[in-house]
Amino acid sequence: MCNNDAKPTMYEGRWAIASAVSLLSMVLLLDGCAVGPDFVKPEAEIQENWNEKDDSRVATQADVASQWWRAFSDPTLDQLIKLAYQQNLPLQITGLRILEARARLGIAIGQQFPQQQEVFGSATKEGVSENAPNSSFRDRNYWDYQVGFDAVWELDFWGKFRRDVQAAHASLIASEADYDDALVSLTAEVARTYTVIRTLEVRIELTRKNAELQEEGLKIAESRFRNGVVTELDVAQSRTLLESTRASIPQLQSGLRQAQNALSTLLGQPPGAIQTVLNEKKGIPTAPAEVAVSMPAELLRRRPDIRSAELAAAAQCARIGIAKADLYPRFSLFGEIGLQSSSQGGVQSNHAHMDNIFDSGSFFYSFGPSVQWPFFNYGRIENNVRVQDARFQQLLVNYKNTVLKAAQESEDALIGFLKSQESTTYTQNSVQAAQRSVEIALVQYREGAVDYQRVLDTQRALLQEEIRLTETRSSIATNLIALYKALGGGWELRQGQPIIAESTLTEMQKRTNWGRLLPPPSPKPEDLHPLLTRDVPVFKKPYW
Repeated sequence: MCNNDAKPTMYEGRWAIASAVSLLSMVLLLDGCAVGPDFVKPEAEIQENWNEKDDSRVATQADVASQWWRAFSDPTLDQLIKLAYQQNLPLQITGLRILEARARLGIAIGQQFPQQQEVFGSATKEGVSENAPNSSFRDRNYWDYQVGFDAVWELDFWGKFRRDVQAAHASLIASEADYDDALVSLTAEVARTYTVIRTLEVRIELTRKNAELQEEGLKIAESRFRNGVVTELDVAQSRTLLESTRASIPQLQSGLRQAQNALSTLLGQPPGAIQTVLNEKKGIPTAPAEVAVSMPAELLRRRPDIRSAELAAAAQCARIGIAKADLYPRFSLFGEIGLQSSSQGGVQSNHAHMDNIFDSGSFFYSFGPSVQWPFFNYGRIENNVRVQDARFQQLLVNYKNTVLKAAQESEDALIGFLKSQESTTYTQNSVQAAQRSVEIALVQYREGAVDYQRVLDTQRALLQEEIRLTETRSSIATNLIALYKALGGGWELRQGQPIIAESTLTEMQKRTNWGRLLPPPSPKPEDLHPLLTRDVPVFKKPYW
């Protein structure tokens, strides 16, 4: 039986709680300190201007065209990129990772509040041994009832949880940059694959036309052989060239079908589903003669992979502070408040004390501070700090390497675009000369002025030069695509658009209560860089 005289009154309990709140407020006003380094954006070397800046075909402007693929003036390509943005499955996965990062930020913010709390209730039947100490002074069989609430709150005295919020916030922005990077890669890959398809279509058509030309040469050789003018060797050589040319067509057709299947996958469709879009053959996309590029320094702002590398380093920088906080004492507040009543004797007494559990005399509480300090950690905590610092340094170097690679990719694509244009002019002249050579060789062979080897050589050279011209024209388009990808163009396509499809949101909301995390807003350009630093407030409103 509990002694009510020994229990605190309800008034005393309220006074104790008020004292605890006052003590907590004083601790929070101190605001502790955030151990560990604050992130500073790393410096990266980048050239002031492009090496090809003096070329009249290169124009510099403040920004890159957000929908650069429209420069090809190809409605089919425009439609394919639109479909890919709406249906590409890896892009959807990247968008869902933004949701995951938002939820992880919510977890980090929640860690700033009481980390353990629970409402408890119990009804326990106790039976005490006759040989237990003091068993003669109490009824050995009784019921014990408890209801209440307890909590443990580790105070963020060293900024551990604020650093965790910084890391989670940086990871969230990095996931948005990763989405943009995936979109840049997607638009470029759709355009590149589409160019490959159109190039293979042109090559197949050229090969067929050359086969027809070679068939004409075979007929001439057969006619001259029947008339006894030449030997059967001319016929055999002509047939060898013709069949070799014909044999290359199925190989090209195989490559064409594989490229079409790859494009279907990019559009989130099964193989063959995009044939209706590609039915009309339009030739290789024609790139403009001039290209407008931004200054090299703009790569640091525009390229999503550079932003992602910077943000990954920022998140890791905060993790150094999280690890360092474990070197210091951990201060916590704990508290418990509730009602308790025990019954001894028979069933009637049992019911009586169930009714008395909500009396003022059943009130109890306990609260106070606690300190934990893993003093003898055998170097584990210090080595964990070193691990986090080494990882941070790796990411700093990775950031600089990402910037260097971006500059290289841009320069490679720009010089490739310009030199492919120059090469096309010469190759076009070469094709015209080869066509004229074939015409002359056939006439001279028909008249008996040259042997058939001369015809074979000119026909073989014509096919090679036409293929080279086709590939050179294709490289103009692919280099321009690579240039815009290297400049970080294309991610603006998602501005104002949903990151996750409506059908997916509906499915997820039916399965889980996502609260206000759905739908995720499309990040604005000005929100891509800001990071939480030492100015983080003591508390951020939690994600309920």
